Amino acid sequence: METESEPYVRLASLRQLHQVMADMNTARSLADTLQTVAEGVVTALGYELACVNLVRPDGDLVVAAFVGNPAAEALITGRVGSRESWERRLGMGEHWGDLVFIPHTEGWVLDDDDVPQWYTDGPAPRFEDEWHPADRLFAPMYAPAPKGSGTCGELIGVLSVDRPRNGRRPGAWGREALQMYAFQAAIAISNARLRANMQRALVRLEREQQALRASEESFRQAFEYAPSGMAIAEMGGDQHGRILRTNDALCRLLGRPASAMRRYSFSDLVHPEDIGTLLRTSAEGGRAELRLGRRDGTYIWVSLRNSVVADAADGPRFLLTHVEDIEERKRRELQLAHRASHDSLTGLPNSAELRSRLSARLCQRASSPHTAVESVDAAYGHPDFDVVGPGFDFRQSAEPYGAYDHHVHTIAPEGSHDDGTKGLAVLFCDLDGFKSINDRFGHNAGDAVLIEVARRLSNGVRDGDTVARLGGDEFVILADGLGRADAQDLAVRLRNEIIQPIRAEGRAVRVGASFGIGWAHCGMTADEVLKSADERMYVEKRSRPKQHRRAG
Repeated sequence: METESEPYVRLASLRQLHQVMADMNTARSLADTLQTVAEGVVTALGYELACVNLVRPDGDLVVAAFVGNPAAEALITGRVGSRESWERRLGMGEHWGDLVFIPHTEGWVLDDDDVPQWYTDGPAPRFEDEWHPADRLFAPMYAPAPKGSGTCGELIGVLSVDRPRNGRRPGAWGREALQMYAFQAAIAISNARLRANMQRALVRLEREQQALRASEESFRQAFEYAPSGMAIAEMGGDQHGRILRTNDALCRLLGRPASAMRRYSFSDLVHPEDIGTLLRTSAEGGRAELRLGRRDGTYIWVSLRNSVVADAADGPRFLLTHVEDIEERKRRELQLAHRASHDSLTGLPNSAELRSRLSARLCQRASSPHTAVESVDAAYGHPDFDVVGPGFDFRQSAEPYGAYDHHVHTIAPEGSHDDGTKGLAVLFCDLDGFKSINDRFGHNAGDAVLIEVARRLSNGVRDGDTVARLGGDEFVILADGLGRADAQDLAVRLRNEIIQPIRAEGRAVRVGASFGIGWAHCGMTADEVLKSADERMYVEKRSRPKQHRRAG
């Protein structure tokens, strides 16, 4: 724009200015916008050189675009000037509205600061408004301020211009045009930054969504194709614990289709005896070993391990449960436990298991009634508290009952006659003639006899009674709820079963049996009860002639 013709600005110049402003707002990126801003200064405002200094996040300004001198562009593009130096520049010289003009007479003090700059040659001015090569003109660019605030917004950059084509300092119209251009450039740069931030946010969101989709797909595949069972259940609310989703492995394990599994919660599937274990299992990191019901009505041992799936906004939402089949391990554990507590030859409970079962029915009598009463007082907190079992007053018997909650005391029939009292009968059985079978036919024959005797004893007692092998050819039967006559009848029936011929090593052999009947009652130890029955067995054995023992 020609200074001398400012009162008569050409329409083509206005159109050109309008076009470069439009170009600034249609640039595709922030870099394109900055370059368009610098080019517009040269093409529409009549300057030969233009530089865009952009404020960085740390406050310093970087040369972001340069137009008019390729050598100077290569030299200073990307270089940084400190915010302190720029503030000093914008605070000195002449202020033409928002513009800052520093004449060559003052600008020499800036030659050594850290602001990137270029040098132009030319003759000294011949008249007052002629442009000097060392003159500096800056147009600060401010972000749009809130409407009605009356203040400039935040500084986002500075336009540096040099060498007007007409060689003169800009007049009123040129200054107004540059100031207006800087204002529009600030809006275009702010919009470009906003678009760039939005694009970055969209790219980041898309990447996050892609990562989420990939994560969900990975989880889905890991869930669906896991070799062990997996389930997702609801947490909280009316549907707490309801199964929402199961994988194929769990459906196969329980023999139930996925559609049917969604009608249940784990509490519906767990074995009734294991419901307490399930309820005690914590949600986060909880583990439990219990039995789950299969479609065919059987139960299978599993290990449950829980993890909470949380929602960022709503907190814990779902429970991820890993279900592992441990049936084989449990079977081995039960086998090991059975081997430890049962006789390897006959499969009957062994001596240790017999004593354990017998001891579980007995409580030890206290050393004195006074001590027993004190133990009850301490356990129940009141000196007048009476513990009463069926037909039994604890204070009258002075039994230490605190360690035997819900215990029914074991008592024995009194005297040698049947008075109707029912008790825990202990039948001690010793085989007669067994040693001769071992000696004549060998231990294999003896083992066959022991196995058959164990079978006959087991078949001859009630469900719930215990038949144990004490060792060698000695067996013990625990039969609860019998009177004296009942116990004697049981011993006769078992003896009659045992004396029947037994096939062993291809031949028929016979053994007899002697029974001693003892009675267990609280206050005795298991060994005392067994010793009592053993002694009665020997009395019974000696009371019969030797030739009749085997035949009964």
